[in-house]
Amino acid sequence: MTVSELIAVLQEQDPDAKVHFSYNYGDHWRTQVAAEVRKVEYEKVAHSDYHSMAVIVDEDDRRYEQADEVVVLS
Repeated sequence: MTVSELIAVLQEQDPDAKVHFSYNYGDHWRTQVAAEVRKVEYEKVAHSDYHSMAVIVDEDDRRYEQADEVVVLS
């Protein structure tokens, strides 16, 4: 998703609605929890074949020569 796509979706929502992100808590019941978004950060990421997804790249990490700049919500 791009920032412009996210803005378009958010413009349709109540501007006073709280923002959360959901994830599997990892318990026996596979509970889906929703944590409140408290800040937005920018991080460099690169695709990891091992993880089959993007990983946040530390500046000292030489494994990922090409990293794209993206917005990370945390």
